[in-house]
Amino acid sequence: MVTTGANDLGGFLRSRRERLTPEAAGIRPGLSHRRVPGLRREELAELAGVSTGYYTRLEQGASSSASPAVVDALAAALRLDPSEHEHLRVLAAPRRPTRSRAHRSRLRPSVRDLLAAVPTAAAIVIDHRADVLAWNRLGHALLAGHVDVDAPDARIRPNIARMLFLDPHHRALYRDWADKAQVTVAALHQAVARHRADAGLERLVGGLVAESPEFARMWAKRPVRTCSSSVRALDHPVVGRVTLSNETVTLPDDDQQLGLFYARPDTPDADALVLLAQSIDPAPSIDRRSASDAPSQQEDAR
Repeated sequence: MVTTGANDLGGFLRSRRERLTPEAAGIRPGLSHRRVPGLRREELAELAGVSTGYYTRLEQGASSSASPAVVDALAAALRLDPSEHEHLRVLAAPRRPTRSRAHRSRLRPSVRDLLAAVPTAAAIVIDHRADVLAWNRLGHALLAGHVDVDAPDARIRPNIARMLFLDPHHRALYRDWADKAQVTVAALHQAVARHRADAGLERLVGGLVAESPEFARMWAKRPVRTCSSSVRALDHPVVGRVTLSNETVTLPDDDQQLGLFYARPDTPDADALVLLAQSIDPAPSIDRRSASDAPSQQEDAR
């Protein structure tokens, strides 16, 4: 089992230090031979204006937090983009004692009503673990028609990350699978930083590392990427090739995300969504049963 929360700050700093070349950092090549292509610890410490000893303690986990000024200095020295800079802030924040989070995520009734109110868009709601909390019928038909439509209300919920890496039907849906996979891994890294005591999240990541070499390689690179708007090229088993806009809306009060897949009206892609909607047996647009009665996929069986 991988321990996702152990020295994440140090691991992230090391990954970005090793990525940054001396030339990119404005350091002249020295006469001594470099064993690694990235910066040395002492070089990065000098660029950030901190002592080598202090930086080494951060990277080795002896110090688990850093002040906002140090975070900003390290981000500048490492040439971090805004998403990486924010991720570093979260990792470097002082840790407070917390209980292990094990409860099943709950879907607010108003969000369930929202899904039913967007019948022309495929819609899905996931939590920070990537567990599927709900989808409208078009969302189910687009993303996981081979899975029971009531699966989000079952004891073991579908999980988008596990489906993406371990379910060949879901994986085959994405013509841009590598990009979608990287976004998903980055989102899990950010979730781990926010929920350091979430045992279910740790089990999810540990299981994926053990079962998917591709996930393990991506996870080790510690990608950080915020993707709230994208275009997804899909190969759908019913309507064939379709390209849809994908907007992701964060529900901050619940730490959940609403994903919408849609097309501009009067386009072939919009026609494909209409055809897919027509292929669904007449039924309510979304099952309205409570989704809070059973433990999550990532909880221990008791």
